Amino acid sequence: MSENEETVENGVAASVAQSPIEKLAIVVVTYKRQELLATLFDSIEKLTVAPWRVVVVDNEHSDKTRGMVEEFSAALAAQWGETEADESGNTARVLYEPQAGNIGGSGGFSNGVKKAYEIGAEWFWVMDDDVAVLPNAIQELSKWTPRHDVVQGSRLDYDGGDFYWQYDFIVPLGIPNPIAPAAFGPSGYRTMDTMCFEGGLFRRNIVEQIGLPDPRFFIYWDDTIYGYLASKVTDPIVVRDKIIRRTRVIGNWDIAGVRQLNSTSDMNRYHIMRNRGYMARYFMAHGDYRPALFGLGTLLTAIKEVIRLVAVDREHLKTGLKQIAKGWVDSRKLLHDPNWKPMPPLK
Repeated sequence: MSENEETVENGVAASVAQSPIEKLAIVVVTYKRQELLATLFDSIEKLTVAPWRVVVVDNEHSDKTRGMVEEFSAALAAQWGETEADESGNTARVLYEPQAGNIGGSGGFSNGVKKAYEIGAEWFWVMDDDVAVLPNAIQELSKWTPRHDVVQGSRLDYDGGDFYWQYDFIVPLGIPNPIAPAAFGPSGYRTMDTMCFEGGLFRRNIVEQIGLPDPRFFIYWDDTIYGYLASKVTDPIVVRDKIIRRTRVIGNWDIAGVRQLNSTSDMNRYHIMRNRGYMARYFMAHGDYRPALFGLGTLLTAIKEVIRLVAVDREHLKTGLKQIAKGWVDSRKLLHDPNWKPMPPLK
């Protein structure tokens, strides 16, 4: 595919700027948030170059979402035309992937990346439905793709301010480093050992080596572990270039104007604790599990969640404490599950 593709609109040939990132598939996971999804679709339409595919994974299997995707597909066809055929012979830019039930963000990203992989995607740009991409995002990311296989762009918060993301994961403790420097320095990037499925970009060879995202997490820590696994086979980076904006307003506790502790749900609280069992199993598989230090990290995680409850989600204090405790107990079961195996590589 050439950098500029010829399409025909009302009998007139028009040049369409193609993505400088080869066979770029945007993978979107959505669940019951059509208003936010509409904002994301609108931002994709405003991209200054055309992605190869957009795979929309619908965990609600909603007629309303299906209709939105059909309108979105028609809009991209009118704007950019059809694209290079995929492995199935399809030339439409948008694929709708409804799921039989809610399999969580983890299951959605696993199935979405799998679908994009099967149709021949070379790059996977993954995101939830509560973000909007910036018009020049693909060009900004493309500056890094010749030399790096995993790139995490910087984000703006919903209010337009800079969003600090904890890119440094302290593996022995199993927690992100809250005081890692925010400045990028003259290089414009920092190496990382984690990832966020809120705009993370990775190459096909990464999927082949470490497998698909693990759907068993359901929500939370799945992207962290995927980035950890990627760091075993390459050097992932986070870059200063802004590529995405968060669109969902979230209550938070501002900590001295330096960090924020965001509101969350009891479902999240449960999985934050439970999924540390999966995290520990992956660390075991790669020789990075240190029981005493990891136990300390689990205690620190629980303390953080209690602080979040008191400072931001006080109305859920009773139920939240129960979910933290239940998740902690269930994490121990996963830690000793004799049938657990890591996700297999694809090649």
